[in-house]
Order: sequence, then structure tokens, then C-alpha cells
Amino acid sequence: MIFANKLIQLRKKNGWSQEELAEQMDVTRQSVSKWESAQSIPDYEKMIRLSHLLGVSIDYLLKDEMEEEEFSVSAEEESSLRRVSMEEANAFLSIKAATSKPIAYAIFLCILSPVCLFLGSAASEMPEYHLPEQAATGIGMIVLLILVATAVAIFISSSNKSASFDYLEKEVFETEYGVSGMVKERKEQYKNIHAKNNIIGSCLCILSLIPLFAGAIINDENTLFLTAMLSTTLVIAGIGVTFFIHSGIIWSSFEKLLQEGDYSKEKKKRQPFMATVSGIYWLIATAIYLAYSFVTQDWGSSWIVWPVAGVLYPATIGFLHLFHSK
Repeated sequence: MIFANKLIQLRKKNGWSQEELAEQMDVTRQSVSKWESAQSIPDYEKMIRLSHLLGVSIDYLLKDEMEEEEFSVSAEEESSLRRVSMEEANAFLSIKAATSKPIAYAIFLCILSPVCLFLGSAASEMPEYHLPEQAATGIGMIVLLILVATAVAIFISSSNKSASFDYLEKEVFETEYGVSGMVKERKEQYKNIHAKNNIIGSCLCILSLIPLFAGAIINDENTLFLTAMLSTTLVIAGIGVTFFIHSGIIWSSFEKLLQEGDYSKEKKKRQPFMATVSGIYWLIATAIYLAYSFVTQDWGSSWIVWPVAGVLYPATIGFLHLFHSK
């Protein structure tokens, strides 16, 4: 149903004539007549006023595919929400696209950071290399710290570039006319690329185990060789992760602007509650870990608390989501 037909239907539902609607909108009857005959549409300010007057959302008035009425929020709530313009939306998408690759590379550096330490430690155990254990450990730690520091610098730099748009992730907002349509179109265009990157990333992560198993088959007694195979596994898995991260950042930027998925309005409204729950959950897990470790003095086994807590966390959050919804 097009805007003109919706306007006629809503006007008659309220029992108004064209003259009465025009009077309330501070426009001429001819303007209302042109709206209803699809010769023109109101500008954005008049569309906002019209949505409040008729008690429906702007999306319902403008989106032809929406047949069922979507009621608008109150004027007070509407005026308190941020409005995202076309320029802001394009700037946000551009920043996310530009920072997605550096962030993916930074995570790759983090995954690779212990490789030198592993190889050095393995080489120090083999007499023919004459590499002191302390030197191997020292070199490995230096390389690890350099790579992690580089990654952290990239993370901070990328975060600063998009800091002004943090509200898109945390706050409920409204978009100006045309923004949602533009984002949906770009999301649709990127859908195939996103799917391809996820397939490549998944395949690489699965195939990354081949060098590790191959090393065990070829020579399971050579520590350095097995460590090299483990390092190869980390490299391949790291490359796979970069595909996930790069594509995921761009995809999530669309969802943030459309307020879909993990960034829907309902989930944003639940954020304070879930943040409190998460904080309490991990404080309890930490208390259990410390209490058990100090009482038993079995620090070598008490680490099992963390993987158990990690497995139970999604189930706990899922149950609380269901409880909170009800």
C-alpha cells in the first residue's frame, strides 16, 4: 500500500475531511489533496508531524511493504532520540569499512605472537642448536610483546576513529528519511561477499588442523618439527579469523544502523540489566576460583573453573533473557 492510500485510510479512520486535516497540519487543502492523489509527499518535518497526528510511525507511512499499522512513540520520546542523517550514516559505514582490515590484521598478530616463543623453546631443548633456554625465552617474549603492542596500537587507533558513533551500539535512535533504504541496499549488495568470507574463514579454521595431525604422523618424536607444525596451524587459523573479523565488522555496521540482530531496540533496552547480570556472574566465578584455590592449594587444577564458567555463561544468559522477556 502506497503512502497516498495509507493517508486516505488513516484520515477517514479519524473521521477528518481534507480541510480538517489541512487545518491541523497548517497546510492548504490542495496540499492534502496532492498527497492523497500521489502527486507529491510531505517534507520530512511535515511527515514527522503527520505521524504524530495520525498516531503511526514514519516507517509505516513511507514503506510501501508495511501493510499493518506500526504505532508511533510519544512526541516526548521521539524528540529525545538522536537522529542519524544520511551524511552520518555514510561516514560511519566508511570508517567501519576502513578500520575492518587493520583490526583483522591486529587480531592476526595476536594469534601469531606466541609462535616465536614456541619455536625458541622447542629449539632450546635440542642440543644441536646450542640455544640457551633463557635466550630463547627472552627473544620469544620480546617478539610477543612487540606484536601485541602493535596490535593494541591498531585497536586503540581504530576505536578512536569510530568513537563518536559509539551511541549507535548502545542507544535507541531514529534515522532520517532515506537512511534505512540506503543501508538496506548496501547490506543486500554485501550479502554474498559476507557469505563467501564466512565460508573461506570456516574452511581455513577447519583445515588448519591438518599440519598438526600431519606432523604427528610424519615424526612425532621431533619436538621442533611438531612445534613448527603447530605454528603453521596457528598461521592458517589466524588467516581464517581475519576473514571472519573483516567481514563481521562491516556486516555489524549495517545491523547497527538498521538496529537489527544484536543491536535491536529491544536488546539495547535490556543492556543495563544484562550488563549487571554479567558483572555479578563473573564476580561469583572469580570468588569460587579463589576460594577453591586457597582452601585446597591446588592451583594446578583450579583453572578448570574458568572453562566451566565459560560454558555455563551462554546458558545462564539465555535463561535470563527468557525470564526477563516474560
